[in-house]
Order: sequence, then structure tokens, then C-alpha cells
Amino acid sequence: MYRIEKDSLGEKQIPANALYGIHAQRAKENFPGNTVFPLEWYKAVGTTKLACYLTYKKFRDAAVKKNGEIPQLDFITNDILDPLISAALEVADGIHYEHFIVPAVQGGAGTSINMNINEIITNSALQKSGHMYGDYVFIDPLEHANIFQSTNDVIPTALTIAVMKLLQSLEENINLLRQRVEKLEKANREKLRPGYTQMMEAVPSSIGLLFSTYNEALSRDWWRVSKCSERIKQVNLGGGAIGTGLSLPRFFIMEVVPELRNLTGLPVAHSENLSDATSNLDRWVEIHATLKAHAVNLEKISSDLRLLSSDVSAIRSISLPERQVGSTIMPGKINPVIPEFIISSSHKIYSNDVLISSLCSQGTLELNAYLPVIGYALIESINLLISGNSSLLLNLFDAIKINESTGYNALIHSPSATTALTPHIGYHKAAEIARLMKEKQLDIFEANSILNYLEDSKLRTILQPGNLLKLGFTLDDLTL
Repeated sequence: MYRIEKDSLGEKQIPANALYGIHAQRAKENFPGNTVFPLEWYKAVGTTKLACYLTYKKFRDAAVKKNGEIPQLDFITNDILDPLISAALEVADGIHYEHFIVPAVQGGAGTSINMNINEIITNSALQKSGHMYGDYVFIDPLEHANIFQSTNDVIPTALTIAVMKLLQSLEENINLLRQRVEKLEKANREKLRPGYTQMMEAVPSSIGLLFSTYNEALSRDWWRVSKCSERIKQVNLGGGAIGTGLSLPRFFIMEVVPELRNLTGLPVAHSENLSDATSNLDRWVEIHATLKAHAVNLEKISSDLRLLSSDVSAIRSISLPERQVGSTIMPGKINPVIPEFIISSSHKIYSNDVLISSLCSQGTLELNAYLPVIGYALIESINLLISGNSSLLLNLFDAIKINESTGYNALIHSPSATTALTPHIGYHKAAEIARLMKEKQLDIFEANSILNYLEDSKLRTILQPGNLLKLGFTLDDLTL
């Protein structure tokens, strides 16, 4: 069963029970991809339109109270507006999402997004009013559902709402992971291990010191992400097509953003320059750079843990949780799938960063036509980071194992440990101990007992965690 819908280009058959209409159908045919438009953005468009309808209602009531009926405006009555409000609430809750058929990668600066949701809201409102889907003579997608709106202010404002909500979740997830890493740092502060530079053994370090570097990196990420909403809070809602507010009531322009702020509880604010907010998208480049920096840190952490726990590492001072079978042909093989997931996600985010930067620069004069794919990539990056932080916490750090004895054993067999002896016996004697350790495969205590440069008790004191890990030495340390 089909219904016939018309637009200025002609007619199309639309499934009789579809909430979408001819505009969405044309977009689906013109952009035949399968990239799924983000649910978060869909819901945010519903919330943004709800703010527009509620503000329209206030404008209408205030105008009628002051001036009486104004024939030129032909105010929308409550029998139309109330069903639109109800339908917008449904979209804001994610209802009818299956009727959103426009792919995420598209042309048209977001007009197809706007019209698909206008059609969903309109047809839902028609059903609530006792009319058939497509009976636009009663409620119209443009005259009513799109009242005082432009694609160019509604869709980017909705993106801001969606991103702000996701950033709140990302911030929380980063902090949860950071707290877990901080606990591991404190618990393993004096568990010794060799440090490494350029993949070679370096001076002594500890598991706790390693985790402290991750804790600091995650703390910076948490702080930076917490500031992102401040950088994007100014929206252009009420600016109309290019930010001039042409054909919109000043009352609506001034009141719609406060209404949206009340609905969402988010710190959105009216841009001081609506044309700039419509034309320039550098704010998305800026905050995605923060997301990329976080992805870099997650990759570094994951790469380190993957290496330290691998069979390539003879020491294996860290063991990762075994999460799934690793091979269909090699029995018993377990792979580091969580670090690999993080590394893969990070590189997807890096590619999104290039896409966002290049397409934000492609804005032309008063508008950027590529907002849909920019927003799609941005939301994808945030969701990947939320998933990455969650997986690292639940599937790796919550069950990571520290193999204390292997780290310490590797340290005392490492010639680099002799660096701690140079303030006491000088470089050349320390080098002799290191050379003997290499030649005879001895630990530092055995080599020193042969050369007898230090009393064994003093050597053991020097190699205690508290002495190895403190920042530098004092003259008193030389009398240990």
C-alpha cells in the first residue's frame, strides 16, 4: 500500500504506513549509502524543534495578548501546535527512529535531515489528530513543523546539543578509568621494574611510576574534555538561513535559545555573531583536536601494556586479562584484543580528525555544506572514546595482574641498574660491573661480589625502591 506525495519536482509513491515523506525518499535515492545517521543527533533535533514550538507558542500568545489577532501571521492554533509538540517529544526520546531513512553521508548541508524529521513529526502529529499520514492540508512539514526554522540553524544547534551530552559521558568515563589507574599506581609504587628507552633497558623504574604517567595523561584528558562544552556552547538557533534572522520575529530569536537551555539543562548560549556561528565551523576542529589528543594517550597506554604483556617480552611484568580465544587453528592462543581495539579506534579517530579539519575548511561564504558528515565523524569519535575508556576499565585494568618478582628479577640482571652505583663508585667501576654482568650472565649482586667494589649490605641499600625511585640524590645519600 502506498500514498502519493507531491513536491515542486513532481510526485512519488511513499509506503502508506511510513512517517517519512517525499523529501526523505528523494534523499534516500540520491544518497544510496548505508551510513547510519547518529541516534544522538536525531534525538537532539527533536529537542531543538520542541524548543522552537514552545517558543512559537509564547510568541503567539504574547502577540495576541498585546495586539489581538494579526491576519498577516495566520497563527498556528493549539489543535496543530500541541500534536507537533507531542511528536517532537517523541523524537527527542528516540521514538520513530526507524523512519529516519537519510544516510549520514549526504549532500545538502543537512536539509534532508531537517525534512526527514519534519515529516516524521508532521505525520505523527497527523495521526494524533485523527488524520491519515500524508494529509498535509491539515498539518504541513514546512508551514507548521518547520515554523521559524532553517536547516542552517536547527541542525548545527542540534549537533551541539548531541555533542555536549556525549562529552558529559566521555568526561565521566575518563575519570572512572583515571581513578582505577590511580589506585594501581598507589598499590604498585615500589614494585620495581627496568625502565626502557628506545626499546632497550634503561635505568630502574617501577610499576607504580609507569601507571603514574598514565594517570597524569588521563588527568590532562579529563581536564581538556571538561572544557570542550565551553568552546562550543554558542549556537546560531534563531539566526535563520545565514544568521541574519530574516523573516523571523525578534521575540523568537531572543527567546528560543533560553528555551532550549531550560529543556536540556545544558549551558547553551546565543552566539554574539549568528552569521559567524553559521558560516565558520572551526569550533569542531578545536574540540576534535582534544579528542584526538585523548586517543593518542589511550593508544600509548594500550601499546605499552600490549608490549609488556606480550610473549616477545621475556620479562612479562604485567599480564593482561584473557578475554577471548585468539585463534581458530592454534589451540590455547590468547590475543591482546582490548589494546588492539583501542589502537584501531584511535586510528579511526585520527582519520576523522583529518576529515573534520579538511571539510570545515571547505565552508563557502555564508555556509558549510558538509556539516552532516562533519557531525557524523565527530559523534563517531566521541562514541569510540567512550567505548574505549569503558572497555579499558572493565576488560583490562579491573583484572590486570602485576608480576612483581619478574620485574625485580629482570632489574637486578639488567646492566643498566649499575647507573645507581655511579655516585658511589664512579662511572668506570660501574661499567666494569655492567660488563661482567653481560659476559657471565650474572645479577648485579653476583658481579659486585666478584669485583668487590661495594659492601653487599650497602649495595642492597642503594637498590631499595625508596632509594632508586626518589628524585636525585643528596650528599647524605652517599654515606648510606
